[in-house]
Amino acid sequence: MPKRIRLSKHAHEQADERGATQAEIREAIRKGSREAAKNGREICRYNFVFNRRWQGKHYRIKQVAPAIKEEANETIVITVYTFYF
Repeated sequence: MPKRIRLSKHAHEQADERGATQAEIREAIRKGSREAAKNGREICRYNFVFNRRWQGKHYRIKQVAPAIKEEANETIVITVYTFYF
């Protein structure tokens, strides 16, 4: 059974500000490539077809990259980065 994914208050705020949905964050954690980050955290990167405008410019791809901390019973999302290209 997969672990519960919990977003911190900061992660919720950053996701809203940076244009990532909770569904995208969960998919990035499940399917994305992982890389080590500081303090024992990991960043999960996953590219989504976007083909829309974000802040006045058209982008083909949106990369959602949540920074996570794996705990015994859950995955905590510390923050969420997005990259548009």
